[in-house]
Amino acid sequence: MTEAKRIDGTDFSAKLRETLALHVSELRDRHRVIPGLAVVLVGKDPASQVYVRTKHKRTTEIGMTSFMHTLPDDTPEDEVLTLIAGLNADPAVHGILVQLPLPKHIDTQKVIEAIDPAKDVDGFHPVNVGRLAAGIDAMVPCTPLGSLMLLKDHLGKLGGLDAVVVGRSNIVGKPMAQLLIKESCTVTVAHSQTRDLADVVRRADIVVAAVGRPEMIRGDWLKPGCTVIDVGINRVELPDGTTRLVGDVNYAEAVQVAGAITPVPGGVGPMTIACLLRNTLVACCRLHHLPVPNV
Repeated sequence: MTEAKRIDGTDFSAKLRETLALHVSELRDRHRVIPGLAVVLVGKDPASQVYVRTKHKRTTEIGMTSFMHTLPDDTPEDEVLTLIAGLNADPAVHGILVQLPLPKHIDTQKVIEAIDPAKDVDGFHPVNVGRLAAGIDAMVPCTPLGSLMLLKDHLGKLGGLDAVVVGRSNIVGKPMAQLLIKESCTVTVAHSQTRDLADVVRRADIVVAAVGRPEMIRGDWLKPGCTVIDVGINRVELPDGTTRLVGDVNYAEAVQVAGAITPVPGGVGPMTIACLLRNTLVACCRLHHLPVPNV
């Protein structure tokens, strides 16, 4: 049996960043505008620190300006909100991202809603959520956007395909469903309470797994030849005490059934940061009333 094609997010994201770098250079040379991304990190969560450093590196690599704001764990909520107000007013800042999760004493939703929707490059502000649901141009959350790019690159037009999104989070599941609806897919949003989940997944031409459970989706849940986008990133401990990253899909089984699948790592993950940079470029062009590149 032929194994599924590996959908390489690392390669796709590298090409996307190259394209973005060209647009950033053109903005700088023709319009004297440099896109600026501000990242706010509150606390010392190790995973968040690594992610923020990677964002800084990728931002500067393509010629954008990176504004890093690292605050202690005990920073008062009002101080975070004051910082965001300043970034909203700063003309050099076109994108604002507050790294989640925030410390428990800070109201995450209040912080998200404090960000200017035009600079909300995470796509989490209720204005952008509503615009996406209404099918209006909006800032789209980076992980679903990257997943859609990989799907369209592999399949071309998605219209008429049956898609199942396993997971209903505001960050991935719900916006992913909205994007697929916009592409004229027939979309089912499934989750841990779905009856006969395996049977629901088995009907899908496209499966997007974003439930946060290691290797939950088994190979015999899949329609032969389907396309699988595995958003999950789970660290599991092995019998010898070491750990490894796995997705929400049992890759070893799925690769024998699916037509194409994203690996973990190296699939959706690299696309998230590339799409963050893409959103920053789009925000910059809109704020300066310049044509938005088709990226």
